[in-house]
Amino acid sequence: MSAKLVKWAEGELADAGVPSPRADAEELLAHALGVDRGELRRMLVLGREVPDDVARAFEALVARRAAREPLQHLTGRAPFRHLELAVGPGVFVPRPETEEVAQVAIDEAAKVVGERGGAGAVVVDLCTGSGAIALAVATEVPGARVHAVELDKDAHAWAERNVDALSAVAAGLDPALPTGPGTDPEATRPAPERIVRLVKGDARTALYGVDGTADVVVSNPPYVPSDAVPVDPEVAEHDPAVALYGLGPDGLEVPRGITDAAARLLRPGGLYVMEHAEVQAEAARAMVAAARDAEGRPVFGEPETRKDLTGRPRMVVARRLDSLGLGS
Repeated sequence: MSAKLVKWAEGELADAGVPSPRADAEELLAHALGVDRGELRRMLVLGREVPDDVARAFEALVARRAAREPLQHLTGRAPFRHLELAVGPGVFVPRPETEEVAQVAIDEAAKVVGERGGAGAVVVDLCTGSGAIALAVATEVPGARVHAVELDKDAHAWAERNVDALSAVAAGLDPALPTGPGTDPEATRPAPERIVRLVKGDARTALYGVDGTADVVVSNPPYVPSDAVPVDPEVAEHDPAVALYGLGPDGLEVPRGITDAAARLLRPGGLYVMEHAEVQAEAARAMVAAARDAEGRPVFGEPETRKDLTGRPRMVVARRLDSLGLGS
């Protein structure tokens, strides 16, 4: 019965134009059953039956996915590197290509920690969304002191949820238990120290206390031009516009503000990493090269474009210069 259900769902999703119908069908049935895909495949091999109530719930999920509601909104989870993040309406769903942006930040932070004999590297994630990049750095680089900034209230709420859950895991606590006072003291847990300092504010002006001390500033800001509406319904109709559109004719008005903030936050020699669309590589390099300090001097060394895992140019990387125009 379970194999027939998956086969039926695969056909429904394929007819609706879903790019990965088989994988999505399996994810949805696993979610409806409350198991992972590995356990689901074991059930398929063994020919296990699916309870009627689960089958009905699964059929409803398939109908919503066929209407191109994002898979991650239906399951409430999105994988990112080694993490599983809570996501849903109101927050940008993290993408696999952003994992490579995170990798550049992680590599730099780990190098700094190593050079300092284990002392903390200061990392700032601007426009953090769900908290994906910040949490990847915090969990993969022991000793990193990570700050994350998000202005949108809905996205900030999702980031806070993820930071709290993963902070609980890092402290050896059960992330499913609520924190703080409750009617049943045994059903609560103490609030752990957060592994990421999360700030609700404008990424262009936040964290003045960090000015000139950050070792890494990383960002996946909104960068889609206003007239370039995404083709996929999952993106165009469900990702929040504030996380997509970077304003201005080139989509880089918000990224310019982020670049100015990075110049303010970074120490000399610190690394700036920003994701962009593959068609924006040249414009993103020019944007970073054009950044100036109060005296009109360039603030970044020669920017370079780096590729994601599919070989597409998807990020700009540059080092902060000192007052003499040198990196450290």
